[in-house]
Amino acid sequence: MPVTNFDFKEKYRYQNGFASYLESEAVSGALPIGHNSPQKPPLGLYAEKLSGTAFTAPRHENKQSWLYRILPSCSHPPFVEATPSKGQEPVLEQSPAKLHYIPNQLRWDPFDHESDTDFVSGLRLVAGAGDPTLKQGLGMYVYAAGKSMSAQSAFYSADGDLLIVAQDGVLDIRTEFGWLLVRPMEIAVIPRGVRYQVLLPSGPVRGYALELYQGHFQLPELGPIGSNGLANARDFQAPVACFSEDHGSIALDGPNSYTITAKFNNTLFETKQPHTPFDVVAWHGNYYPYKYDLGRFNTIGSISFDHPDPSIFTVLSAPSDHAGTAIADFVIFPPRWLVGEDTFRPPWYHRNTMSEFMGLITGAYDAKKGGKGGFVPGGASLHNVMSGHGPDAASYEGARNAELKPQKVGEGSCAFMFESCLMVGVTDWGLKTCQKVQEDYNEHSWGGVKVHWKGMAGGEEGVSHLL
Repeated sequence: MPVTNFDFKEKYRYQNGFASYLESEAVSGALPIGHNSPQKPPLGLYAEKLSGTAFTAPRHENKQSWLYRILPSCSHPPFVEATPSKGQEPVLEQSPAKLHYIPNQLRWDPFDHESDTDFVSGLRLVAGAGDPTLKQGLGMYVYAAGKSMSAQSAFYSADGDLLIVAQDGVLDIRTEFGWLLVRPMEIAVIPRGVRYQVLLPSGPVRGYALELYQGHFQLPELGPIGSNGLANARDFQAPVACFSEDHGSIALDGPNSYTITAKFNNTLFETKQPHTPFDVVAWHGNYYPYKYDLGRFNTIGSISFDHPDPSIFTVLSAPSDHAGTAIADFVIFPPRWLVGEDTFRPPWYHRNTMSEFMGLITGAYDAKKGGKGGFVPGGASLHNVMSGHGPDAASYEGARNAELKPQKVGEGSCAFMFESCLMVGVTDWGLKTCQKVQEDYNEHSWGGVKVHWKGMAGGEEGVSHLL
C-alpha cells in the first residue's frame, strides 16, 4: 500500500513538491505581483526575506523565501541565555571534549517517555560530530514530551535543519509558513531559522531527530534507476499560509507576550515579544518546512541475487563536498519483497567507513531478532566507523537455513538509519545518564555465532602462499 493508513487523520491542506518554488497566501491579494519588496507591500504588510543559503550560491542550490507579515521578526528585545530545564544540559554539550569517541557497538533500550517536558525541553543529544559555528557536522537526538509547547511560545534553531522522525504520538507543528501534522511513519524537516511551535493532540510523544549543520537535504540521484523511484518529489508536502493577528498589547508581560527560544551554537537563548511570531499572511520561495509519508517510499531491490547496498533505501541525502559521500543520509527499511536466489537475504556482516545510527519506528527488524533487550521500537543502535556489525546469531541461522521462496519481510515494521561519513561521539547523557545502554549487546547478539568452517580436505591447514 503506497500510502500509510494513519489512525490520526489528516486535518490540513498542503502544497506538493520537493525543493519546488511555491507560493501561498491566506488572504487574497497579500502577495505582491512582479516584485518582492515594493515600497508599500499589499495590505500594509512587511516584506522579509529568509535566506537558507548565501545570496551568491549557485542557482540550483540557492534557498530563499519571501515572507509577508504583520510585523518583522526583528521586532523584539535582546536575547538572554536561558536556564536549561532539568536534565537538558546535554543539549548544550557537543564540543569534542564533551563527547566520547569509542569503537564499541552500542544499542539502547527504548528511551523513556516524559510527562513534564515539551518538545524543546524534551530534546536529548545522543551523539554528534562537528561544530555548528563552522556549519560542519550534525547532531543525533531523541525527543520525549508529555505536554504541548505554550501557545505563547515559539522555537527556532540557528544551528541547522532539523529532520524529525516521529515514533510514538502525533506532532501538530505550527510554523511561520503554516501547519504540519506529523504522525508515526511520517518525517518532517524544519529548516534553519524557521520559527515553530509543537502541540501534542494525542498525548505524549517520542521520536528521533537529526540536526544538519551544513547544507540541506536533497533527494538522492537515481542514476540507472531512471526518473522515478525511491522518494518521489510529488509526495513531499509543504504548508499553506496561516496566520494570527495577536498584536493587541505592547507589554512584554501582557497577555500577548510571546517567548521566543533560539538554539544558537547548542545553547538556548530566550526573548519575549508583544506580538505573535505566526503572523505571516503570505509567502513564496523554495525554503520552507515539509513532511513526507514513509509509506509512499518506492522500495527498489534485487530480483536476481545478493542483498544490495542499503543506500538503495535512501530517502534524503545531505552531501559532503566529496561526490557520493554524505554528511547525513536518511535511510529506511520498510516492508519489501525478497526474492533473491541462493542468497543470504538479510543485510550482510559489515564494517563501514560511515557511521550508522539506527532506530525502529514500529514492528521488528528482520536482521535483529534475538538477544536480551533486543532492537525494539523507541530504542536505537550505533555502529561507528569501522565497528563490525550484522545479523545476530539467531537471525543468521534462520536466514542461512530458510527456504528461499518469495518472502515479504517487514510487514507492519519500519526501521531507519542516520548514516554519516563522520566519526560520531556519544554524549554523557547517551552513554551514561539515560541508563538505556545494553551492556551485553555484543555477547547477546554475536556471542553465539557458530563456526561453520568444514576444514580443508585431507586435514590440511591451508595452502601456503609461499613459492
